[in-house]
Amino acid sequence: MTKRRRRCRDRADCTKQGPRQYGRPVEEWLDLVRSSPPAKHAGLVSWLKAEHGLGHGHANALVAYVRAEKTEDAGN
Repeated sequence: MTKRRRRCRDRADCTKQGPRQYGRPVEEWLDLVRSSPPAKHAGLVSWLKAEHGLGHGHANALVAYVRAEKTEDAGN
């Protein structure tokens, strides 16, 4: 019988689950996305999924978070 992963209920829940599921603290994943070459959102999500085995939701949340940081920095 295949064990199903529990789905995240909200963003805070996903942040707690990520390190348990993928073996790194959230800040390490964010640094990885920050240091990646510039790419479109979907390209970064696909890269995290293919190269690092992240699920779509976690990969999408990490990329969206880093993109929002860049937007905030540009606005200041």
